[in-house]
Amino acid sequence: MFLRRLLNDTKAVRLKTLCTPWNRQKSFAAAMSEALDKLEMEKEARKEAKELEGEAVKDANRIKRTLKRKKWVDWKEQDEKDAANGVKRAPFDPADRIKRKKSAILLSYCGANYYGMQRNPGMQTIEEELFKAMLKHKWITEDSFEQIQISCFQRAARTDKGVSAARQVCSVKLPEELDLEAFNADLPQQIRLFGVERVTKGFNAKDQCNARTYTYTLPTVAFASFEEKVDDVHDTFRISPELLQKVKETLKLYEGTKNFHNFTSKKSFLDPSSKRFIMSFTSSEPFRSPQDIEFVTLKVKGQSFMLHQIRKMVGLAIAIVRGNTTAATLERALTEERLDLPMAPGLGLVLDTVHYERYNDRYGKDGIHNPLTWQAQEAQVQEFIEREIFSQIYKTEAEQRNMLDWIGTLHYHSYDTRTEDAPPPPSSEGKKVKGGDDDNDE
Repeated sequence: MFLRRLLNDTKAVRLKTLCTPWNRQKSFAAAMSEALDKLEMEKEARKEAKELEGEAVKDANRIKRTLKRKKWVDWKEQDEKDAANGVKRAPFDPADRIKRKKSAILLSYCGANYYGMQRNPGMQTIEEELFKAMLKHKWITEDSFEQIQISCFQRAARTDKGVSAARQVCSVKLPEELDLEAFNADLPQQIRLFGVERVTKGFNAKDQCNARTYTYTLPTVAFASFEEKVDDVHDTFRISPELLQKVKETLKLYEGTKNFHNFTSKKSFLDPSSKRFIMSFTSSEPFRSPQDIEFVTLKVKGQSFMLHQIRKMVGLAIAIVRGNTTAATLERALTEERLDLPMAPGLGLVLDTVHYERYNDRYGKDGIHNPLTWQAQEAQVQEFIEREIFSQIYKTEAEQRNMLDWIGTLHYHSYDTRTEDAPPPPSSEGKKVKGGDDDNDE
């Protein structure tokens, strides 16, 4: 009886629920109303978040505009001065907009009187002279002049103080119509822009460069025996074929993939970036300068180079040929030992060529872009090299005898394991100037 009554009561409740559908309709309407209210609240929250995001973007843009200004200019004082004189920036005219496309430029310069390639506040640099001329001829905008990254500017290699370049390449967005003759007229005599080529949109002068060639021109007296007195034979010394052969054999020891942590600074043997691939390292036949001093030109080609790497490679090679140390020191320098090695003067170092073989193979024959070989400009480049770069090296060496002074310091080096507290050997270059890598690859 009890179970039958319980079953009947359950059926009655279910039947009552089924017979009153307005209850279900009322619950559905309430749920819809609640969902709509929630959706409206979310919409308002998104709107407020978007407004806050917009304000944040405006603040960020204001900060960027402030950062784009030259940091070595007192802009607060300049703004007050402009306001007092009633000077206002002219409004932007859309008609003045110039379409610019990614281009590669061929640049040659003598770095003797400059503090390197890269723009440096308060210093006379190659890029500062280049950007001034570009702004004057409206190749770049005022904003790009203040923050050159806006024009996607990139150099293939960064040269240090006093280092010259025969065929430097930079990528930058430029107008299609350019007057190179008028542009060069506004550059110093030591800097020349010889060519402009249209390149792909994603071209980067540094990243697409697959090899670099440097030359180092020095008087042959640098290879005279350390036992020989060279003060009186600086101008008359002539290298023998046997000695020149020893120079070539020593340079060849650098070729291949090796660990050059001893040929730069602040890099350990375990640092992967210490390994560099040297494709070739050769010496020219001896020749005489207009001052009748005998010179040779060393030429090294590699994928990339580190800070002071080439100068240290040349310095150790000279020490080995002279007899200040042996070839065993070079072998040890390529191991994990930390050795005390000399660094040759920067006068004779020249960035000779930057290579784009991979880029040329892929895009140089597509009918749109020309290969970056600069063959049409080679005669002009060679004339500039002889007139502005090599003549400066010959003249400076004849007058100041930098190499002769430097080889007089080679005996101060131990060519052995270096201790951290050991004082550095005397330098013939005077005050050390802060610089960068030979090719900005660190």
